[in-house]
Amino acid sequence: MDFFISSAYAQAAGAAGQPSPWPSLIMFGAVFVAMYFFMLRPQMKRAKEQRTLVEALAKGDEVVTNGGIAGRVTDVGDTFLSVEIAPNVTIKVQKQAVSMVLPKGTLKSS
Repeated sequence: MDFFISSAYAQAAGAAGQPSPWPSLIMFGAVFVAMYFFMLRPQMKRAKEQRTLVEALAKGDEVVTNGGIAGRVTDVGDTFLSVEIAPNVTIKVQKQAVSMVLPKGTLKSS
């Protein structure tokens, strides 16, 4: 039954030194680098794309909001947009609520 569990033996006094901290520091650094490339960098890229999308909004663009409302931009302010979702029906939404800009003529075809 001794082959399933390895025996533990006491070490001689003073025979073992302190373990080196380098392997744990290298592992910590590797985890940080992996998190940067797999999480932080793509997040910053998406945030930059969203920022450029919001800055490029202009009157006449056809947009879809985060809530799924599709419409045409009728007025652009500093923080809000007026979006016409039906003839003579306009709503105000925050610029940050725009999730994508549709190609021109998309709303007429649907």
